[in-house]
Amino acid sequence: MKKALSIIVLLFLVLSARAQDVKNQLNPIYHGANSLAIAPDARAGGMGDVGVATDPDVNSQYWNPAKYPFCISRSGVALNYTPWLRQIVNDIDLANITGYYRLGDYDALSGSLRYFSLGEVAESLDDDANTFKPYELAVDVAYSRMLSETFSAGVALRFIYSDLAYKGEGSDALKPASAFAADIAFYHNGYLNLGGHESQLGWGLNISNVGSKLSYDEGNTTEFIPTNLRLGTSLLVPFDEYNTLSISADANKLLVPTRPTMDQYVDHMVKTEGGEAKDYEKDYGGYRTWLEGEGYFNVSPISGIFKSFHDAPNGFKEEMQEIQWSVGLEYAYNNQFFLRGGYHYEHPNKGNRTYWTVGAGFKMNVFSLDAGYVISTAQSNPLDQTLRFSLAFDMDGIADLLGKRRR
Repeated sequence: MKKALSIIVLLFLVLSARAQDVKNQLNPIYHGANSLAIAPDARAGGMGDVGVATDPDVNSQYWNPAKYPFCISRSGVALNYTPWLRQIVNDIDLANITGYYRLGDYDALSGSLRYFSLGEVAESLDDDANTFKPYELAVDVAYSRMLSETFSAGVALRFIYSDLAYKGEGSDALKPASAFAADIAFYHNGYLNLGGHESQLGWGLNISNVGSKLSYDEGNTTEFIPTNLRLGTSLLVPFDEYNTLSISADANKLLVPTRPTMDQYVDHMVKTEGGEAKDYEKDYGGYRTWLEGEGYFNVSPISGIFKSFHDAPNGFKEEMQEIQWSVGLEYAYNNQFFLRGGYHYEHPNKGNRTYWTVGAGFKMNVFSLDAGYVISTAQSNPLDQTLRFSLAFDMDGIADLLGKRRR
C-alpha cells in the first residue's frame, strides 16, 4: 500500500494545477500523460499559450506541424526548458528539443523529443523511505505538405512512455505504461488589405494525440491520453517597414470523456442500496469499482472522442465549460526584438488554470532567444511564476556564417 500511496501523491502533484475550490462542483477532465498538455516553448508561453495559427516557427511541432512548409528558413532546431510547478517543488522540469527540415518548396519533415522529470519522489511518507525518479517521455515525427499556395496539411506519429511506478523489491503491481498516437493538422496562410497594409491572416486546426490508452497495471485499468482539439486564428499587421503587431486566439478542448463524479456514485448508492449520503462519501474503493462497472475504463479511444462532446453531467453548459480560451499579442521591431503578452482562461469547474503571460525575444541571423512568464490570477495556483526559455538556431544562418550555404 505504501507504493500505491506514493503514486497517488505523485499524481496529485501532477494534477495539482487543476485543484481549486469553487462554489460549484469541481469536475476536471482526467487523463494520463499529463506532461503532453504542457506547452514547451517560450514564444507561445509568453502569448497565453496560443500557437495553432501563429506565424510559423521552429517550435510549430507541438502546436501545428502543418505550418512548417511556410517557414522561410530551410531548417532549424530549438531547445526549450521549463521549470515546472515551482510553487510546490524545485525539481520538476520539462526539456524539449524540436527541429524541422524542408525537403523542397512544398514539403517538410519535423520531429521533437520531450522529457518530463518529476524529480525525486519518496516511496512513502516515512523518513527512511526509498526514493525513485519518475518521468514521462515522448518522441514524434511529422510530415507536412503545401496543398496550395495558402493551405497545408500535416500528420505526426508519436510514441509515449510514462514511468511513474516505484521499482523496488516486490513492486510488481504498477508498471511503466506506453502508448502510440497520431496528429492531423491543417493551416491556412493568406493575405488581406487593412488600411493600406498587406496583412497576414491565418487559421489552423490540430487534432493531436489520437491513439491508444495507458495502463500501469497490465491492462486491468486504462487511462486516456490527452487527445486534444485546438482551433485558432491569427492576424499580423505591419504598420511600417520595421513595426508589426499580431493578435492570435485559440480555442482548445480535450477530446476525453468526463469521468463520472463521486457525487454521482453517492446518488447511485443511496438509490440502490439505501442509507445516507455520508455513508458513501469516502468510499473510494467502491467508487473505483463503480467506475469499472459503468464502463468508464473500457471506453475505446475513438469512442471516447465522440463521447467527450455530450457526456458532461450537467449537460451543454458543462460541455462549454470544458473549452479553454487563449489570446495573445506579439509586437516585433525589425523582426529582431519582440514583446509579447497573453491571457489563458480555464473555467473554475474544469481546473481553474487562469493566468496572464508576458514574454520577450531577441533574434539574430543565426539564433533566437525567448523567455515567457506566467502570472496566475487564481489564488494559490502552482502555475504562478512559471518561466520558460527557448533557444533556437537557424541552420541557414549558420550555413551563411560558415560560407557553406547552397545557392
